[in-house]
Parts: sequence; structure tokens; C-alpha cells
Amino acid sequence: MEKFETLQGVVLPLDKVNIDTDQILPARYLQKPRANNFGDYLFKDVRHDGNGLLRPEFVLNQAAYVGAQIMLANDNFGCGSSREHAVWAIYDGGFRAVIAPSFGDIFFNNALKNGLLPIRLAKSEVMSLFSLAQQNPETQVVIDLVAQTVVASPDFCVRFEIDNFSKRCFLEGIDELGYTLSLLPQIEAFERKQLS
Repeated sequence: MEKFETLQGVVLPLDKVNIDTDQILPARYLQKPRANNFGDYLFKDVRHDGNGLLRPEFVLNQAAYVGAQIMLANDNFGCGSSREHAVWAIYDGGFRAVIAPSFGDIFFNNALKNGLLPIRLAKSEVMSLFSLAQQNPETQVVIDLVAQTVVASPDFCVRFEIDNFSKRCFLEGIDELGYTLSLLPQIEAFERKQLS
């Protein structure tokens, strides 16, 4: 997992509710090995028409958002089936954070475990971000994990919540296994004590 402290960039606005994991990553790609770049399949059926050509109207295909690392979504993002692959597709697609009013529970937890920061903001705050992004696609958003803030303008600075364990993992760039391994000296000391 990569360390995450601050992130600055434009946001990719996906102003649609109930974007499910099958839209994010179609089921036919679930058998691919993790070593594949799942970003190649991100929103595959939504990004392309029936002939396999890119749909220019789909936001991910627009030049203004090439290289975006922050995804802005609407209610219930990542709902549907529990595929971890959907998080891999977003992460491999270059995104490091998703901001939405609400997430599918399993998607939210999978994101935390795979280095994709899911940020819940109030619906009104998300709508303000959509408005800023639509008025000016070059609007810069700064996510500060240490301060737990999202800043998009002098008038837009909001806090978000994250549990202490997940925050620590992001800040240190470790996953749950890495965290457990960081406790190895204490674990070994405990085991020695039990054997004596």
C-alpha cells in the first residue's frame, strides 16, 4: 500500500446515484489475475459503445480529467456485489480517493483495505463540489488525511471522519498484514512468555 498524507488534483465528477460494482468492473473480468491492470477494465461497458468505441460524453473519456486521482460520486457508490475487483479497477485506473455522500458497505471496507481512500461527506457538501467541478473542470481539490479535510476553494473546507486504525494504515502505507507484522516483536515476546 502507498503512503497517503495529502492529495491534490482535479476531481472526476460522476453525478449518478447507485453506481454499482458491475458498472465499475463488469463481471466477465473477475477471472483475471490480480497482476493484470484492472484499470483497463474500469467502467468498460459504460466507457465504450456496442462497437467498442469510446463514448466521448462519458466523463472518464474527456481530456479535462485525464490523470485525475480523485473521483467524486453520488449516493450509494459501489453498491451491488461484493467484488474487491471493483476497488482494484479504480485504484489501477489511477484514483487514490473517492468522495461520495454514501457507499456500499462492502465496497467501503474493501477500499480501506486496498489503499483507496473513501471519503463520506454530507450530500450538500458533495453537491457543492459537483457545482465547483462543473463550473471549472480545473478546480483543484486538496485532501489532507492528517487534518481530515477536503479543500476546494477558500469557501469550501470540510472535515471528514475516518477510524484511527485505517488512518494509521494509510499514513504509514501498510495494509492489515503489514500492521500485524509491525507488531511482530510484541507477538514474539508474548509467545516467549507463554512458553516459559
